[in-house]
Amino acid sequence: MTYRVAMDIGGTFTDVVTFDAASRQVRAGKVLTTPDDLARGVFDALASFRLPFDEVSFFVHGTTQGLNALLERRGADVLILTSRGIGDVYRIARGNRERLFDLHYRKPEPLVARDAIVEVGGRFDASGEELEPLDEDAVRLAAKRVRDEGFDAVAVCFLFAFRDAEHERRTGRILREELGDDVLVVLSHEVAPEWREYERTSTTAMEAYTGPSVHRYLDKIEARFTDKGLNVPVHVMQSSGGLVNAGFARRHPLQTLLSGPVGGTMGGVAVSRLLDRPDVICIDMGGTSFDVSLVMDHEADVSPSGSCEGFPVLMPMVNLHTIGAGGGSLAYAEGKALRVGPESAGAVPGPACYGRGGTRATVTDANCVLGRVDAGSFAGGGMSLDLDAAHRAVGALAAELEMDPVELASGICDVGNAKMAQAIRTLTVEHGREPGQFALLAFGGAGPMHAAFIAREIGITEVVVPRFPGAFSAWGMLESDVRRDFSMQFLATNHTLDTRALAEALEQLRGQADEALTEQGIAPADRSVTHGIDMRYESQDYTLTVPILETDEVTGEGFTGVLEERFAQAHHKRYGHATPGAPVQFVALRTTGHGRVERARSESAAPGGPAPEPVTRDVVFDGVARPTAVVSRSALAVGARLAGPAIVHEETSTTVVPPEAELRVDENEFLIITLAARPEMEDLA
Repeated sequence: MTYRVAMDIGGTFTDVVTFDAASRQVRAGKVLTTPDDLARGVFDALASFRLPFDEVSFFVHGTTQGLNALLERRGADVLILTSRGIGDVYRIARGNRERLFDLHYRKPEPLVARDAIVEVGGRFDASGEELEPLDEDAVRLAAKRVRDEGFDAVAVCFLFAFRDAEHERRTGRILREELGDDVLVVLSHEVAPEWREYERTSTTAMEAYTGPSVHRYLDKIEARFTDKGLNVPVHVMQSSGGLVNAGFARRHPLQTLLSGPVGGTMGGVAVSRLLDRPDVICIDMGGTSFDVSLVMDHEADVSPSGSCEGFPVLMPMVNLHTIGAGGGSLAYAEGKALRVGPESAGAVPGPACYGRGGTRATVTDANCVLGRVDAGSFAGGGMSLDLDAAHRAVGALAAELEMDPVELASGICDVGNAKMAQAIRTLTVEHGREPGQFALLAFGGAGPMHAAFIAREIGITEVVVPRFPGAFSAWGMLESDVRRDFSMQFLATNHTLDTRALAEALEQLRGQADEALTEQGIAPADRSVTHGIDMRYESQDYTLTVPILETDEVTGEGFTGVLEERFAQAHHKRYGHATPGAPVQFVALRTTGHGRVERARSESAAPGGPAPEPVTRDVVFDGVARPTAVVSRSALAVGARLAGPAIVHEETSTTVVPPEAELRVDENEFLIITLAARPEMEDLA
């Protein structure tokens, strides 16, 4: 059993990467996604590689099943059980605090209606003391309503369950007795054992809302694996950038929410370490969306909480910023102005050039008109593009806007590039960093086509295009470790911190992490555990997570001062200032268990000869048709150099090198594009 397989199921394409441990060969490819049955698409992709199923030793994939259910509002019918007197917490949320001065802002419609929120008697106080016993009759009455009204899931979120979860555990047992396995029961202390009642309720409700669709999908995948003779565990990518088996994903479906996009970020971590570039901006441009994430100091930018579709989520998540911009993004006129996206042509009908019935202009069609796409080599020759259809679609919109078609095609790309550049700025500004301090790692089917233009827009001078860029997120999954995260509320100040209690709590979390990694099949020698503690200045609202390097240091002399110093450094790095000596508070403990897995690394290639004489054709840059070198990536050996303008095509993507830029092939067979710094950016530096 030698093959390791990873798969990223996107909105338009399903990308596949296989690694043969015997030959050390990596292969990549893509097939069209099957939105009506994603599981069928998985096996369509496997069949395209003609792999002997009995030789597959490892399988991991990223699924958008839960995310799609949330985005399209087609999730489960959920009933919320909460403590008596706080039934309106979920609907009130945080008021309008996020957009306080935006008069047009409207909060997203909650996933659960007010009449589907049931209050139940029973109460613990903030210290974990029981004030009122659980009203079990009310729980059984709620179970009857679930049966009678056909709810798919129940979310249980009681006040202060993060302090003592006995009422939630008892409620869970009653609901399972009454409802069996047909209804998903989600308990808040298992999903998010942290304070902030609204955020915890939101997280629990979201897991209940997305869970049934993820369950059905995983059940179908595993059943088909068995039917096909694939006797390997199904692994799933988590939003935190780690892997888990399908059993865990089924119990905690919300962890898979950003399953697909984060594979690219973890690939970015691997590239960062491989190239010794500590700070990297990862951009993943596919057919439907544009995802941005950061790697800083060789680590993924993972937050202990986040949001999706305006709803807070209390779980570790790679900090992704996503906009509706991709190769399939539709261009249209709004008045006499050009707009691009977020609506996409998707896989069906797709861009006009796909020849599947699309008639509206997209970004891919614009690139066809500009000559940047080779019709015969698209998707490795697996698709033949209809260039005439692209010209007709762009021409129709150009006539509506009274523009020249080539001028409009350039405008479509410029507008799309500007939107994507702004998405990058949004993420780097949050960290107080200039984009020019990073290298730009471009992947996705359309990422390398636009990366150099985006980099020029924001002052980045180095673009990295990895091998198999169109399937890079899938490759990143093969570079990821198994990961399990645990948290515990731990409230104290720098004056009241009990280091012995802290050490005991960390050991408890370490035990949970070890147990979880054992369940995931990770040998003791391949495990590691890291700890952190959430801290803030007194009266601040939100926190920063400060690392605890070793549990032994906790009981050492002066440990509180060590934590204060680390917090001050982290605060200064994030916000540009710190207040040493100011009172600090400790809020929560966080422990992460890592399980190391085999890497999908091929042997480094030896330097080759000079690049072959390329074919030349006219390609439009800055509104002018220029003679441009066109070459296959497979023809570029290690050490080869190519001056722009140039086009490099391959099976999964196309790389565009603009004028006044240079491309070289490094020892990892990555394409490195160097751009001249813009004068105004040099002044900033």
